[in-house]
Amino acid sequence: MDLQVGVKVLLKNPEGKFLLLKRNREKYPEIPTLDLWDIVGGRIEIGTPLLDNLRREVKEEIGLELTDSPKLIAAQDILRLSEKHVVRLTYTANIDGEPNLDEDHVDFGWFTMEEIKKIKDLDIYFGELLKNEIFS
Repeated sequence: MDLQVGVKVLLKNPEGKFLLLKRNREKYPEIPTLDLWDIVGGRIEIGTPLLDNLRREVKEEIGLELTDSPKLIAAQDILRLSEKHVVRLTYTANIDGEPNLDEDHVDFGWFTMEEIKKIKDLDIYFGELLKNEIFS
């Protein structure tokens, strides 16, 4: 069985808005959910501490550094099959500056939590956390 762990982070700027991203459909044509808003993150590199992986993903995806220590807020089973199990750990953290997107992403936006809750095209797992009021 293949076990994979992903780390994600809901980033908040000094104005109290949260960062959401959209992936690049041309780079990932096999992924049907690319038009969905999601938070920064990705899979961990084996042997590297979780928070180091999270900081790396933030730096790679948006070119910024975290301004505080991330707080773990949720763990979710993303995929649970006999041959593969993927777990996603979600954090919150603060950030300052404007994103400089990598080639994996095509769009970003800063949103209030009220605005995010009204967005219809959210990543299913991020949406699940919102529905369960994890960020309240």
